[in-house]
Amino acid sequence: MEQLLERLSVPSENRRDGSILDHGADADLALLDAYSRAVIGAAESVSPSVVNLEVRHGPRDQPAPGGSGSGFVFTPDGFILTNSHVVHGATRIAVTLPDGRHFDGVLVGDDPDTDLAVVRIAAPPLVPARLGDSQRIRVGQLVIAIGNPYGFQCTVTAGVVSALGRSLRSQSGRLIDNVIQTDAALNPGNSGGPLVTARGEVIGVNTAMIRSAQGLCFATAINTAKFVAAKLIRDGRVRRSVIGVAGQDVPLPRRLVRMHQLAAESAVLVAAVADASPAERAGLRQGDLIVGYAGQPIGGIDDLHRLLTEEQVGVRSRVTILRRGERLDLDVVPEEATSGARG
Repeated sequence: MEQLLERLSVPSENRRDGSILDHGADADLALLDAYSRAVIGAAESVSPSVVNLEVRHGPRDQPAPGGSGSGFVFTPDGFILTNSHVVHGATRIAVTLPDGRHFDGVLVGDDPDTDLAVVRIAAPPLVPARLGDSQRIRVGQLVIAIGNPYGFQCTVTAGVVSALGRSLRSQSGRLIDNVIQTDAALNPGNSGGPLVTARGEVIGVNTAMIRSAQGLCFATAINTAKFVAAKLIRDGRVRRSVIGVAGQDVPLPRRLVRMHQLAAESAVLVAAVADASPAERAGLRQGDLIVGYAGQPIGGIDDLHRLLTEEQVGVRSRVTILRRGERLDLDVVPEEATSGARG
């Protein structure tokens, strides 16, 4: 019995102060410290760029319903990313910086189809958040959400990337593809705030939660946000062409990549084809893998969205797919996107 107890005992040593140090507990403490340092470092890096947005609707001279949300500065000259549902239709936008300064915000443009918007303030040079690459994140990766839930400024929550490639229906009715799912807690007021990595790089814009569930929160991928923000700054809106499919990013088996000499190791899996759409007329089917469009390789939804510009409306283009391992080329004629249209 004494030998059994000896084998089960945890090694220990005396501390300098005479107390006993448990090696297992010490390792757990060191791990916790590393986790804490990662969260603290990311929060301290990004928090100076996170802002609070207070919005009002209706005539300026009359009391009107309003709301609040979060956003983050992404250029030194005052451009702010947030959610479309936070600022859409607002007649007044009040922006509060972390240091307490207040500015009137101007809505540059918003895109309900991706639930993204850009607001600008006239302020001295600001500290912009560093934008990362959402294609490089992995399931299980540590992420930190920063925002202003219920008006509590710069609240930090941490979790992991729970899943990638989700689709989320926006308020316009369009499916937002390639959404990041996380268990980092979000609450009303977090909308529009950044989802960041341990390196302090923004990889998503927090957009939604499922109130009846626990740990189901979502963020629009930052690669999508970069594309949309550039369009909003230039044109004030995003005009698109569509072919009528809903899809998600999937990895390709290496044998298919080698067999067909593909430039990308991932593709767009067609999850659904809209009735009477260009895709249906072209012969696309659910389960097809889109690997090319108009002579360009397609490695994901972002690639396809970038090519489906307003210039592509009515222009016959070739879409390359894999169907049951066979490579096929189909001709498709995109249409101009309307509210609720698929990609």
